Amino acid sequence: MSPQPEITQRDLRNRSKEIMDAVQHGQSFTVTRDGHQIGELIPLRRRRRFVDRAEFVAMSRTAPAMDVDAFRADQEAALDHEASSPYDR
Repeated sequence: MSPQPEITQRDLRNRSKEIMDAVQHGQSFTVTRDGHQIGELIPLRRRRRFVDRAEFVAMSRTAPAMDVDAFRADQEAALDHEASSPYDR
């Protein structure tokens, strides 16, 4: 993996659209000021909202067995601690 390119603070200011477009497409940059590294521009990781069926089935095969009674007890305990109104929090 090659090191991420360095850009100066001035480059960032003058070429912000071009640089931000590159970040949006997965490119990372190290930002420098007066020859010193001061920060990084990195793309946000995109989280998937859903897992497809085949992947869920594959993950489920190796999942540990679940104790249904313990699961229900954990849910009840969580509900007992939750405020009755969101404004009471």
